Amino acid sequence: MAKIRIKQGSNEIEIDSRDFYVDNDSVADVIASLKQLLNERPQTDVMNSLDNAEFHEPEFSSPSTIAVDDIKNKLRILAKDSFFDQPKTVGETVAQMSEYGWSASPFDVSVALTKMAFNKEFLKNTTDQRNQYISKEALLTN
Repeated sequence: MAKIRIKQGSNEIEIDSRDFYVDNDSVADVIASLKQLLNERPQTDVMNSLDNAEFHEPEFSSPSTIAVDDIKNKLRILAKDSFFDQPKTVGETVAQMSEYGWSASPFDVSVALTKMAFNKEFLKNTTDQRNQYISKEALLTN
């Protein structure tokens, strides 16, 4: 996952690539466009003008609660971002979700991970009486 952070005076925008793809050929255009928007409008207007923009700064704001039905989609995003390339516990997963700005109960995350393991989206391993989950693709590529 790549991040683009642009500061212009007191305004700052950070975008990470979990939601879109930026390659080496297009990154300069993306940065130039964002700088232009920062110069033209206050930061809140810039962020409101971007489709599906999420505001989350873990050190300044609380994560927003996600619906139980949306937990699997969020877990798939974490998997796509290589979070599950190494075995992870439910607690580690809940903490990572919080870093992304999402809040869900450990029980709901545990249920979702268990169902996804049952459906072979993840592999489940128990060590020292703790369940750990790893991406199936991570094991196939190693």
